Amino acid sequence: MSRTDAGGSPPSGDSPSSEEPRGVPASAATTDTNGTDAEGEGSRRMGTVQEGARRADAGRSESAAGGAGGAGAPRDAVTPALRVTISDVAAAAGVSRATATRALKGEGRFAPETQERILSEAERLGYVRNTMAAELAAGRTDTVGLMLRDASNPAYGLLFSRLQDEAHRRGIDLVTVTIGADEQGAKQVHALQRLLGMRVAGLIVATGGISAAQLEPFADQVPILRAGRVEESDRIHTAHYDDPAHGRLLASHVAGLGHRAVLVLAGSPEASYPEHLRALAMRETLVAAGVAVTMISAGAAPSDGVDEALKAVRAGATAVMCASDYRQLAVMRALRDAGLSVPGDVSVTGCDGILPGADLLGLTTVRIPVEAVAAAAVETMQSLLAGDVDGPVRRAFSGSLVEGTTAAAV
Repeated sequence: MSRTDAGGSPPSGDSPSSEEPRGVPASAATTDTNGTDAEGEGSRRMGTVQEGARRADAGRSESAAGGAGGAGAPRDAVTPALRVTISDVAAAAGVSRATATRALKGEGRFAPETQERILSEAERLGYVRNTMAAELAAGRTDTVGLMLRDASNPAYGLLFSRLQDEAHRRGIDLVTVTIGADEQGAKQVHALQRLLGMRVAGLIVATGGISAAQLEPFADQVPILRAGRVEESDRIHTAHYDDPAHGRLLASHVAGLGHRAVLVLAGSPEASYPEHLRALAMRETLVAAGVAVTMISAGAAPSDGVDEALKAVRAGATAVMCASDYRQLAVMRALRDAGLSVPGDVSVTGCDGILPGADLLGLTTVRIPVEAVAAAAVETMQSLLAGDVDGPVRRAFSGSLVEGTTAAAV
């Protein structure tokens, strides 16, 4: 099960949605397709809803009067499912509230016909169990908060999907907030506070733009784990990509192609710490191989630093190494617009290997191990919730080189 909320502001911007009053159809105050005022029709529908609510309330009173020993009056069909309580189910099935609760949780022993009657009435009434409230009442919860970078990025979108799959497999519920560009981390801190307000048992942080100092206060309250990014704080656990290894892998490939003047383009530590780690490893490996390196530390947007990269190419750089595939595509577009070919005039590499169509574009990149990181993150969180972990957990996973066709020998 996954519950998703949108927090922060993605780069493309999002408009806050107005919340409809409960029980009021979205069409109750709109204009019909012929352009005529639909207010009259909306009023009639509102009257229907109000009458349904009145009848539903009467049904609840009659059910309560029937007590645990009687079948009670059936609820009106228009009653919203989320307003159906366990007491309603119990009254309709002619059992006590405690019996209905145990039956729906699969606990206790009942006559087959009693169990079937309770389940049947719950389905007929549209009963939905309030999982979070039930867990809190029991003094435990299997709900974990997940803060994710903008899921429109394929790398984060795939990570989100795999985290959900693994959590479902292990019986853990995820409550998710997504965050767009936020270099100072303020939006992310607020999103984590919102998750804690939902009384989650733990936090998984899948963004690279929030610091350890900002995360550590949350570790005082619940176990916290980074998924994707390495962490130095002993209070924060990780299942992360080995970004320095990915940077070395790409740099060794470029140096092996004979390039001796290379531009390295990445996000600043504040914009993307994983990109920063990849870039540092690229520069270190290239310099060790006798390559002249120019390094640009840019902002979060893929287009940031592209103009400087073009200047470096015009000054003699034969390869541009980007710390993400999004930056790689931005550089390739700029080179095309400048009348330069890839890899004929200049080689270009990226990192992530998740972009749809990357194989058709022939991108030279590293495919990051999203599936392994997601599985390790949820497994570790489950162990943390069970109290089976001593000391900080650090689990690193390396990806594989995709040679592609955007980098060639010189």
